Amino acid sequence: MIALIAFLGHTAPLLSTCLTHPVQQVAPALPASMAKWPSWRAVPLNPKEEHLRNVRKLTFGGQNAEAYWSVDGRTIIYQTRQPEFPDEQVFLMNADGSNKRLVSTGLGRCTCSYILPDNSGIIFSSTHERNQGAQKPLDMSKGYLWMVNPDFALYRADMNGKNIRPLIKKSGYVAETTVAPNGKFMTFTGNFDGDIEIYRANLDGSGIRRLTDEVGYDGGPFVSWDSKKIVYRRDTIDNETELKDYKDLHAQHLVRPGKLEIWIMDADGRNKRQVTRLNCASFAPFLHPDGKRIIFSSNYGDPRGREFDLWMIDTDGQNLKRITHTPEFDGFPMFTRDGKKLVWGTNRFGEVAGETNIFTADWID
Repeated sequence: MIALIAFLGHTAPLLSTCLTHPVQQVAPALPASMAKWPSWRAVPLNPKEEHLRNVRKLTFGGQNAEAYWSVDGRTIIYQTRQPEFPDEQVFLMNADGSNKRLVSTGLGRCTCSYILPDNSGIIFSSTHERNQGAQKPLDMSKGYLWMVNPDFALYRADMNGKNIRPLIKKSGYVAETTVAPNGKFMTFTGNFDGDIEIYRANLDGSGIRRLTDEVGYDGGPFVSWDSKKIVYRRDTIDNETELKDYKDLHAQHLVRPGKLEIWIMDADGRNKRQVTRLNCASFAPFLHPDGKRIIFSSNYGDPRGREFDLWMIDTDGQNLKRITHTPEFDGFPMFTRDGKKLVWGTNRFGEVAGETNIFTADWID
C-alpha cells in the first residue's frame, strides 16, 4: 500500500487451502529503527483545517500507512516499511501510539490489515508464502501504476501475531479487505475471475460472493459502521482506448489509478451508485458514522495530480468540501465509531522528503 503512499495504493487472491503448520515470526517484535520512537508527539494545527484538533503524530520514520481503528477505538493496526524488513509489515499499537508491535511474519510484503470486531484476531494480505522478499519495483515508464500483486493471499492471526493461517488463497490477487463491524462478513478485492472486482465472504473465508461485475477496476471497499453500506473506488472507462489500456495492464498485474471515482452500494451489492464525478484519482473512502457523509483522499484540483488531500462529500454527491490543506499526501482516513476521532496517513512533519506517518486528531463538526 505504500506504493500509493508514494502516491496512493492498496494491495491482493488463490484457491482456499490451509497450511500444515502456522508460519511464525522471524523478526524482532520491535526493530531497532522503531525502538527510539516516542509513543506520540503533538504537532501544530493548520488553521485551514477547521475540523481537526489535538493533532498527534504516532509514527516517526520509514513509510507508514493504512492505519485503521478497532471497533472499540482502543487499538490501531497499520503497515510500515522499515529497514529491518524486506518490505511492508503489519503492526499494532494502542490508540495513543504506545505498545507498537509486529504481528505479521517479517517476511514478504503485507498490506490491508484489519482488526476483527471482537478483538479476537487480525486479518491481512501477505506474500510471505509465495515471495519472502520485496515486491519487485514497477516500471513507471508507462506512467503512474499500481501493482495488483498475484502473490497476495489473505491470512488471519491472533492479536499477538501468532497462529497465522490462510483464509483465502486464489490464483491471483486477494487484498483490500475490511470487516463489517457486526462481525457477519468481510469484503475484499480480487481478480481471480478475470477482472478486478469486489467480493464479500464469511470471516472464515467461506461463502465468497462477487458484488461487482462491470469491466474496470472496482476496489478498496470499506464497510460502514452500521454494516449496511460499502463505499469503494471505481475506475471509469469511457472509450475503447482506455479499455484496451486497462486490459493490457491487467494482463501484467498492473492498474492505472489516474481516474478513480467514489461509489456506494448496499452491503449485498445492490443499489450501486456513483458519488463523485471529479475526473481524477479519488480513493480510500470511509463513511462517517452518521451514514450521510463520505471522507476520502483525492488529487482533485491539482493540475499535476500529485497533491492528495482529504475531502468530504454527502452520499448524494453534494457539498464537496476540502478537509486537509497540507502539501503532498493525506490519505487513508477512518473515523472511530463515535465519530470523535480521525486517523490517517500524511507526509506532514516528516523527517525526510516523502516520508509518510500515521496521525490522529479530534474531529470537530
